Amino acid sequence: QVQLVESGGGLVQPGGSLRLSCTASSSMFRRYAMGWYRQAPGKQRELVATISSDGRTNYADSMKGRFTISRDNVKKTAYLQMNSLKPEDTAVYYCYVRDLEVWGPGTLVTVSS
Repeated sequence: QVQLVESGGGLVQPGGSLRLSCTASSSMFRRYAMGWYRQAPGKQRELVATISSDGRTNYADSMKGRFTISRDNVKKTAYLQMNSLKPEDTAVYYCYVRDLEVWGPGTLVTVSS
């Protein structure tokens, strides 16, 4: 069973940046499609971005141009670089192994001055 460790969340001012990391304890990582989702207070969980095993990416429209998903198959880590953060980006961000339907524990991102 793959285990996910997330890091990088925290408090950031509007316009700032954060980089989230998700490291998987699986030798099969390179085969997995990965994703980042988020859930803001009082809202449904929503897709942020996905990345396929060969590096193809997709983004929700509201994140396109500000967020970048990437992966390092040697480090078995997926990343979410978040720039130009807005208060409405405040949410718990979850890493997701799409092939296995496994969620990370979530990391809180708070965008506030």
